[in-house]
Amino acid sequence: MPVCPFDFVNDGKKHTICLVGGGGKTTVMYELAAMWAACGRKVLVLTSTHILRPVDGSFAADAAAVQDLWQQGRYAVVGTPELSTGKLTAPPQFLYEAMHLQADVILCEADGSRHHPCKVPAAHEPVLLPDSDIVLAVAGMDALGHSLAQACQRPQPAAELLGCSAEKIIDAQMLAALLLSAQGARKNVGTRTYYIVLNKCDLIKAAQQEEMRRLLVGEGIDEQKIWLRERGDSKC
Repeated sequence: MPVCPFDFVNDGKKHTICLVGGGGKTTVMYELAAMWAACGRKVLVLTSTHILRPVDGSFAADAAAVQDLWQQGRYAVVGTPELSTGKLTAPPQFLYEAMHLQADVILCEADGSRHHPCKVPAAHEPVLLPDSDIVLAVAGMDALGHSLAQACQRPQPAAELLGCSAEKIIDAQMLAALLLSAQGARKNVGTRTYYIVLNKCDLIKAAQQEEMRRLLVGEGIDEQKIWLRERGDSKC
């Protein structure tokens, strides 16, 4: 079962959570979905952009299929199939509105990164659900030691934001800046509660993990709202 330190996990409240940022969002989203479903909560998973259609039987084509999955103690993934890509886009509005009323937890992947560990959103991104109360930003620690051109989606806007060239090697301070900026991962968060997942921490040294944590906390992020996630720590 997933291990997540965030306070919203066990508070028993209804949440609508949008995931943004770099690579690893889908993995984290499904981990959280599986955890809540295992606890007996009705979990709805979707995207406001694009995600791969799951092959594990969790896709629900209509409200009846959603209810059937919930009765099995599973999470339900809803969306509109895109035949040309095999991906799902946002679900039909009538289906979302109906299931939104019944779900205990809603998880939405709200932008894409094309597997880059970090990114700067385009003008139309992220596509946050209006009723979402939490934004969960993900950044891969495998960005460290690589240039913006190599590891960042939209490296030129990132370089302009950071005041450097796209060939600049990403360090902890640069990655923290992308996570903290209202032009970066924190774009359009507004009054929503903001959490950060530092993904693939097993790929970096403990001192680098601590530096990232220190930089984020130093800029006002609550330490309890930072998850230093290692690959494989999704199982207990």
